[in-house]
Amino acid sequence: MKILITTIFAVTAISCANTSTPVAVNSNSAENRPVDRSQTAIAHGPEMQRSDPAAAPKSRWSAAGDPIDTKELDAAIMAAEKAVKEKPSEDAKRALSAAFFKRASALTEARQYASALGDYRRAVKNDPTNAEAKEWIDRIVAIYSSINKESPKEGEEPPPLPYSKGA
Repeated sequence: MKILITTIFAVTAISCANTSTPVAVNSNSAENRPVDRSQTAIAHGPEMQRSDPAAAPKSRWSAAGDPIDTKELDAAIMAAEKAVKEKPSEDAKRALSAAFFKRASALTEARQYASALGDYRRAVKNDPTNAEAKEWIDRIVAIYSSINKESPKEGEEPPPLPYSKGA
């Protein structure tokens, strides 16, 4: 028992001896100054602080991304729309949904989220069981929300950005 107490005392004494010494907090030495000063003092004033960042007004979305050639995808959509008009069956509507989904996927890859959102919504409108399109709608709306932008309302989505062969 005496050995155990002596060992505990020795370990405690050694660990206390190895503690670091305190450094002055208000030192003006170069190594204690922060290097990154990405925010100014104005940003830290009480009038600039909000209790809820989500309460800030959202800015409007804008059409952006890389222009891509959607000619083949547009033709597939037109053919599927024609098939639905001629014979409005569930299979024809699912084919139209798939065509919209395919173009929406291409637009998402090109970061044309506002345009892609419209195509995902059209895909769900033609096939309400299209779970993947529903997931993408939620993702894109969440992206806009995370950057404090209002997502396009249904029917306000822009067409894909114009593509020129030199681009």
